[in-house]
Amino acid sequence: MTTATGRTLPPSTVNAAFAGFLVSCVFAVTSIGVLVGTHDDLVNALRASGTQMTEEQLQSAATFTQVTFASIALVIALVQLWLAFKLRSGRNWARILLTVFTVVQVASLFIGEGTATLPAYGGALVAALAVVASWLPASNAYFETVKQAR
Repeated sequence: MTTATGRTLPPSTVNAAFAGFLVSCVFAVTSIGVLVGTHDDLVNALRASGTQMTEEQLQSAATFTQVTFASIALVIALVQLWLAFKLRSGRNWARILLTVFTVVQVASLFIGEGTATLPAYGGALVAALAVVASWLPASNAYFETVKQAR
């Protein structure tokens, strides 16, 4: 569908994919909040590993780990958000990158040895559904139309 200005509007499948990726970003940010609540668990895991760290070193290591993972999760969520907007505007490269990121996101759930949180599973599920929506026939036609209009 096109507007009076000649701009092609995304079909409902692309809008659904866009919304799904937005929801997945919310899950990623929620995962950061869950991670912050695991400080004592990290300290206990380090302590149980038989390390020779002092209590202060254990606390610092746990804090460093949390900050590192929270920063990575935030950057990934921001990139995913940016890509979702590019997807909605008809950029096929964004659809491809979101597909690759989602495959990595889903695969990471199986690699983490049971460390994934409920928000991580929820975000991966929603992102996977968004990827499917972005590759449906109506979505494919939209990306082709936008490509030809350029």
